[in-house]
Amino acid sequence: MNYDLLISFMIATFALAISPGPDNIYVLMQSLVHGRKFGLATVIGLMTGCLVHTTLVAFGVSALIKANETLYFILKLLGAAYLIYLSFKVYKSSSDISLGSTSIPKKSTVQLFKQGFIMNVLNPKVSIFFLAFFPGFLFSDSLNTVAQFYILGVLFIIVSFLVFATIAILSGAISSYITKHKGIGVFLKWLQIVVFLGIAMLILFSEL
Repeated sequence: MNYDLLISFMIATFALAISPGPDNIYVLMQSLVHGRKFGLATVIGLMTGCLVHTTLVAFGVSALIKANETLYFILKLLGAAYLIYLSFKVYKSSSDISLGSTSIPKKSTVQLFKQGFIMNVLNPKVSIFFLAFFPGFLFSDSLNTVAQFYILGVLFIIVSFLVFATIAILSGAISSYITKHKGIGVFLKWLQIVVFLGIAMLILFSEL
């Protein structure tokens, strides 16, 4: 059992979760406009959707490993390439964090939970990201591969939930800080790039 690898996975997940993206910006805006519980309802929906992607990746990649190690190696190469591509996209993007000023329709907490869940489940990029991210962090030679993927999925959900929930609860202070400190966008942009490249290198050089 490689606990250092699990800790690295959690640190990488934390860094990615705090980096500005459509999900956490959406959570922030729901919390600002309608209140904390609405932001939290969205967070729970998003994280529940991650379970679906974890299941798809767990059984799909596990079958691939059992079927052919060469195919698994190719998957890892493609995963690393995808993460490098994501880091390039972040590099080319603006470092400005836009909170937007458009009106957000009022919805119930149940509707927001459903919306968060559907947004996540129907986003193929999440499964692709999990395919790229998880294989490099398989942490045990003795534990079933499916179980390892589920453990990684649960850790990803826990860490992401804590970060997103904090964003919802502290939405007012976070929004004020972002408005006053424009340089935070540059820091988070480069943090994202470093994390993506670091994970890509870990995947490339980890043992099969």
